Amino acid sequence: MDRRHWLAQQDRDHVWHPYASIAHPPLATMIVSADGVRLYTAEGQALIDGMSSWWAAIHGYNHPVLNNAAHDQIDRMSHVMFGGITHEPAVALASMLVDLTPEPLQKVFFADSGSVSVEVAIKMAVQYWHGMGCPEKNRFLTVRSGYHGDTFGAMALCDPVTGMHEHFTSVLQQHYFAESPGCRFDEPWDDAYIQDFKQLMEARHQQLAAVVLEPIVQGAGGMRFYSPEYLRQVKMLCDAHDVLLVADEIATGFGRTGELFACNYAGISPDIMCLGKALTGGYMTLAATLATNRVSRGISKNGGVLMHGPTFMANPLACAVAAASIRLLLDGPWRENVHRIEQRLLSGLAPCRGFSGVADVRALGAIGVVEMKTPVDLAAVQKQFVNQGVWIRPFGKLIYTMPPYIISDNDLDLLTRTIVRVAQSL
Repeated sequence: MDRRHWLAQQDRDHVWHPYASIAHPPLATMIVSADGVRLYTAEGQALIDGMSSWWAAIHGYNHPVLNNAAHDQIDRMSHVMFGGITHEPAVALASMLVDLTPEPLQKVFFADSGSVSVEVAIKMAVQYWHGMGCPEKNRFLTVRSGYHGDTFGAMALCDPVTGMHEHFTSVLQQHYFAESPGCRFDEPWDDAYIQDFKQLMEARHQQLAAVVLEPIVQGAGGMRFYSPEYLRQVKMLCDAHDVLLVADEIATGFGRTGELFACNYAGISPDIMCLGKALTGGYMTLAATLATNRVSRGISKNGGVLMHGPTFMANPLACAVAAASIRLLLDGPWRENVHRIEQRLLSGLAPCRGFSGVADVRALGAIGVVEMKTPVDLAAVQKQFVNQGVWIRPFGKLIYTMPPYIISDNDLDLLTRTIVRVAQSL
């Protein structure tokens, strides 16, 4: 048995892949290298990556600027503990994030992953109200069709029906769920869209530590795009009822929607913001939870400390690459590229509207979605995409793409043509 087949067999025998059964392991595509927007398989096939490695690799792969940042930092130190120690990559990155995000956000807590950044946000909100002498404010309000991660605190804020975590319902803390925003991104506003949320806020605000939601784009909960006015209304209700607002920008941050942060569409500033995924350009796992001075001072009253401390918090290697990734983004024509991608996604996916099995087609920024009427067979559909030289990973009823911002028009057109062919076949 040659090494390629040995590796494939070892993968099937021992490696547990995400959202998969070990009894029926998926046939995983072996990737041996990546460059630009292409992944290269062990069989020598090149696949255009339509997923940006789960939305993170916004600059594509093997980028010389990010490679150099990693090389330069690893020669100094790859990691040191952050308890009682600080270092330039973390301080420089924190300063950069404060400058980029809405002005009230002044404090940065580094974490390992997006899910953990949500856990930190939950702790911040609960500890804030403890510090303010209101320990009864320890529940959360969110909206259905949301997704915030796979750890326990984050799971409790995901849609209890569609959030992939129904097996854990009995052990999760119970929170409050308003109906998912019914207003599409570009539809005229009607106050009826906010009524369910408003009623819950008015009835439960004395128990609520915070509202947690994904601004403008609900990601893994359904790839739904909703009106900025909904977010503005949520912010006004939070302020009126003295409830914190947590913006989960893990998937939307760093330009994915066409704005640097999705909150910018609504012109609002959250009390706490979660960042991850594209933070390092897909090179390293790193996340951050930002808070206002109001929140940090409330937590710190009477000697209070934030009770969280990841071992690899503020990993210097990840922080150095993240700072390089952000500079690379800001120094380039990211806004023009994302707009270009949006327009080509809209035109390229438009033929899907005529297919009997398609329920909806939509695009916002560098996000394109074909929503089918029935769930797709992931294994079969994934094989179709690979056979046609494209890497797309559907879920549920959704065939969607979030390509790297550097993708060329030709590659993007090939990507959308392939999605159209596959959707037509279903």
